[in-house]
Amino acid sequence: MKLEIVTKSDQNDIQNQIILNIKELISFKNLEPGDKLPSERMLSEKFGVSRSNIREAIRKLEFYGILVSKPQSGTFIAEIGTVAMDGMLNDILNLEDPDFKSLVETRILLELKTVRLASLRRTDEDLKKIREALEAYAEKVENGEDAVQEDLLFHLAIANASGNSTMNTFMLIITPEIITNFEKYHVCDSNQSVRGIKEHEEIYKAIESQNPQLAKEKMKIHFGTLYQYCYHSDK
Repeated sequence: MKLEIVTKSDQNDIQNQIILNIKELISFKNLEPGDKLPSERMLSEKFGVSRSNIREAIRKLEFYGILVSKPQSGTFIAEIGTVAMDGMLNDILNLEDPDFKSLVETRILLELKTVRLASLRRTDEDLKKIREALEAYAEKVENGEDAVQEDLLFHLAIANASGNSTMNTFMLIITPEIITNFEKYHVCDSNQSVRGIKEHEEIYKAIESQNPQLAKEKMKIHFGTLYQYCYHSDK
C-alpha cells in the first residue's frame, strides 16, 4: 500500500484549484448573487476531490464573504455584484502565504486592540478562562517544558473575551502557523518564558480591573521581544 503525503504546498494547490473550478462553475452556469451552489457531494464528484477538500474551500470563500452557508439549506453565493465577486476570487487565488514576520506583525496589531476590548467587555467566565490558561502556561514553564501552545492559548482566551468575533477569528487563523514557526525562529528563550509568567499576570490584572489603557501598555511590554524581531531584524 502506497502512503501519500500531502504537503502544505500541495494542499494549497488543491484548494486553489477547487476555488478556480467554483469560479468557472459560477460563470458557466451564469449563477448570480443569492443562487445556490451544488451540494458538497456533487462538487466532490464533479471536481474529483474529497468532500473535506470541498468543505475547506467553501469555508475559505465564506471567510472572504464570497459564499454563505445556511444550515439545512446549503451554500449560496453572497449578495455582492458579479464584477466585485469575480475580482475578489482572482485576488484570493493570487494570495501568497504570509511569512512568519508578517504573521507576528498582524498578531501584535490584533492583540493590542483585543486586550483593550477584553478589559472593557470581559465577563467573570472570561476571567476564569484567562486565569486557567495563565496557570497552565506557568506550570509548563516552571517544569522546564515548552509552553508555546499554552502561551498562545492565553492570548486566544483574551481575544475571545474581547467580544469581537472577527478579531477572534483572525487570531484563530494565524495562531497555528505561529505555533509551528516559533521554535524555528528562536523568538523566545527560557528566560523570556519565565518573565512571561509575570507579564501574563500583569495583563490579567489589568483586564480584571477593567483598565484598557493599562492592559494595552502591559501587552506592549509583553511583546517587547517580538517588536525587536519585527522592526529591528532587518537592520
